[in-house]
Amino acid sequence: MAGMNINILSVIRAPRVSEKTARLQEQSNQYVFEVAQTATKADVKSAIESLFNVKVEAVNVVNVKGKAKAFRNRAGRRGDWRKAYVRLADGQTIDVMAKA
Repeated sequence: MAGMNINILSVIRAPRVSEKTARLQEQSNQYVFEVAQTATKADVKSAIESLFNVKVEAVNVVNVKGKAKAFRNRAGRRGDWRKAYVRLADGQTIDVMAKA
């Protein structure tokens, strides 16, 4: 079981909390998580189901490109990252604020 927890935590990095994600939670029962670059939809689904004990209906994964920023008058770039939109079965919820 301990090896399984390490795998779950290496797939899911953190929940994304914003006004947009709060609206998604209310309207379509979707939750947004930052996930590992190498994580697949199946990895995300099994990790969410085992970590939060819920039934996942669908997972959509998006690669987010890092922004170009200036760091001390030098051109720099934030890292690319990956996020997953997870839709739960009707009547199920995740308390993202408690886990964050």
